[in-house]
Order: sequence, then structure tokens, then C-alpha cells
Amino acid sequence: MINRTQQKEIDSYLFKGKAILLFGARQVGKTSLIKNTIRNYPHLWLNGDEPDTNILLENITTDRLKALVGDKKILVIDEAQMVHNIGLLIKRMVDNFPEIQVIASGSSAFELADKTKESMVGRKEEMQLFPFSYQEMVHHTNFVEETRLVPHRLIYGYYPEVVNNPGKEEKILNDLVDGFLYKDILNLEGIKKSSTLQRLVQMLAHRIGSEIKYSSLANDLGINRLTVEKYIDILEKNFIVFSLNAFSKNQDNELKKGRKVYFWDNGLRNRIVKNFTPIELRDDVGALWENFIISERKKKLSQENQYKDTFFWRNTQQAEIDYLEVKNNEIEAFEIKYSPNITVKFTKSFTEKYHPKSTQVIHKENFWDFILTTNV
Repeated sequence: MINRTQQKEIDSYLFKGKAILLFGARQVGKTSLIKNTIRNYPHLWLNGDEPDTNILLENITTDRLKALVGDKKILVIDEAQMVHNIGLLIKRMVDNFPEIQVIASGSSAFELADKTKESMVGRKEEMQLFPFSYQEMVHHTNFVEETRLVPHRLIYGYYPEVVNNPGKEEKILNDLVDGFLYKDILNLEGIKKSSTLQRLVQMLAHRIGSEIKYSSLANDLGINRLTVEKYIDILEKNFIVFSLNAFSKNQDNELKKGRKVYFWDNGLRNRIVKNFTPIELRDDVGALWENFIISERKKKLSQENQYKDTFFWRNTQQAEIDYLEVKNNEIEAFEIKYSPNITVKFTKSFTEKYHPKSTQVIHKENFWDFILTTNV
């Protein structure tokens, strides 16, 4: 079994009087992580995807809830976003039975977080789980083996089932996209035109590493700008994509409202554009590398509980910095290039204006320290 970096963190939250909320896309390993966490404790497992679970928990009284859990130490509610009034239900469990550990998982932060936000203040610990990371695979095998596999990961990504079934990557990614990618999103209120959503996802997949404009996407799709914003926000809250905003201190020549969108998994992105061509034969290597490095870096920051704001930067003369991290007004700037032979100079229009704490080029021969977490 491949150990998850966040296993120690979730173990540390047990029996501290708070519910544990675990977010992440379907098939990233939430169920396996929870099962490993509770394996030594008597527990009750309920699945919010099952209709009878919703009927069982609908308007259940506190006394019946206690009788349902019985002498179990842990109550697990999987796919909890599907349960009506889940926030109030978890609140009652935490308030009335603090000795019982509640663990709730959800594939949609949009649903579960909103349903628990007001009622769970001070009563929860939140965690996000991702597909496997480079550092998790290094700890599972070794540095040399996983680094050799990076070109393969750039194409097929890190979804657990993909990693665990070499030779079947394309079929598994086809099944993942066809089976779950749009399922939860289309179930959300207001998402009616599945073809429009699919076209938007395809446009985003073709534009990783490039600035996107809502108005341009809206025109191409024949919908309004606000709908594009809404759809992208929902894609983020379902852990399909994440975005970087443009960094600006309101200088006249800087982009102030730009945005780039990346996918949490390269394999998912490549399935959406239907291109599994080996890395040596592709013309989008730079975009794939940028997506891989930034997504792995954001996994690292999350897993280490490092709170940094992340951006890209560009001015109206098209000078650009691929990736910035900002904390306590200190800026670290990074250029991301696949080849180590490309000469990179950080533009003076940025460095002389912002005086970054550090600048670094991340390429295929030095990337490991940038994305390896210190947690084991």
C-alpha cells in the first residue's frame, strides 16, 4: 500500500472533540485513507450516495442517533455532501457525543463546506486529499525510480488506480472521466447544459499555462461571462482545476484581473484533450511541465500546512513570471522550464519594482527539492 503523507495529520486529529472533514475528488483515495485511519477502532460506516442512508438520517433525533452509533468509537459518513442537513447532523454529534469521532468525506467542497460552514465553526478540522504526489511515490519506491518515471507521470498523472495498474492507464482515465468527472458537477443546482460544461473543460485543458479571459470563453461558448465564472468556480470546488490570479500592486502597466487555470492531475487533463502521445513527441511539453510542477508544489504547500498566496505576473509589454509565492510581503519568483538549457533572465521590470526575496528556474534536472515535502 502506498502511504499517504497526510496519514499522520488525520491520526493526530482523532478524539480531540472535533469532526474531521476530508475533501477531495472522487477516486483520489479518501476511502482508503479513512479505512486505514479507523482500522483499529470499532466504527459505523454510512455512505451518503446510498438512498437508504439519506432516509435513515433525515430528521433523525439525537436519541436515535446515539442508538444508531451504539458503542462504536467512530462514525464515518462517506460522500457526506449528499446527506440533507449534514452540517446540523455533524454539529449535533460533536456537541452531544464528543467522545465519538465523526469523520465526513466529500467529493465536492462546494456542497459539504457550504452545508457545514455556519454550524461547524470551532467544531471541525478540514483536510484536502489529492491524487498521489511525486513525494509520496518517492517514499513508496525510491528517488531514482520515481524520477525516471516523471515523463510517464506527465502523460498519465497520479490517480491511485492509474498508478497501481501500469499498462491500463488509458482505459482507467477514460473510465474516470466518463464515470465521475461531470457526475457531481451536473448534479449541482443550476448546471443544466452538460455539453457546454464539457466544452469549457476542454478549452481550459487546451489553455493550461496561458492566461484565460472570461469574456473570450463566454463568446466562444455562446453563454454569458458570469456563467463562465460560475462554472470555473464549481470546477475548482470539485477539485478538477485550480487557478492562479495575476499579481499586481496597481501599477499602470500590469495585468490586474488575469487568471490562469491548471488541472490537479496531468492524466485527467490529457484524457480531456484525448492525447496520450509520449512526452518526446509532443508540442505541449512546456505546458504539461508547468501544470505538473505547479500542481505538485501546491500539494506540497497544502500537505505541510504552509500558507502562502500564489500568483503569476505579467505586464502589458508581455513580460512574465510563471509563478510567485507571497508571504509576509516577501516574494519568491519562479520560472518553470522543462529544458535546463534554456537561458532565463528575470525581467527587470519585475525585479527592480518588487525586489523578490529569491528567484529560481525550475527544470527537469533540479525540480525535486521544489516539490518534495519534509513530511514523511
